[in-house]
Amino acid sequence: MDGQASISSEVLARYAADAALEIDGVRGLVASQLHRHRGVRVSGEDGSVTIELHLDVDWGTRLPELGHEVQRHVLEYLERMVGTRPAAINVVIDAIGEAR
Repeated sequence: MDGQASISSEVLARYAADAALEIDGVRGLVASQLHRHRGVRVSGEDGSVTIELHLDVDWGTRLPELGHEVQRHVLEYLERMVGTRPAAINVVIDAIGEAR
């Protein structure tokens, strides 16, 4: 059968958000007036996709380790759920809250 299938940026953003929220130390995503889908920006160019996650994290969290864990988990999640491998997954810590 001929044809193509594509996945919307909203779906990619939702999956990336779900995966990030599964990581201990991530309190939530930070939305803004910028063009983001609930704290996640998905951009694409020449067939590649970049994910940018804006996070609220627990106070006392080791940020480099958390960032790497979020990147790894989001990458694996997107590969498993939609069969795509983003060119980059960028993690931005926008807020630090009290530990739960």
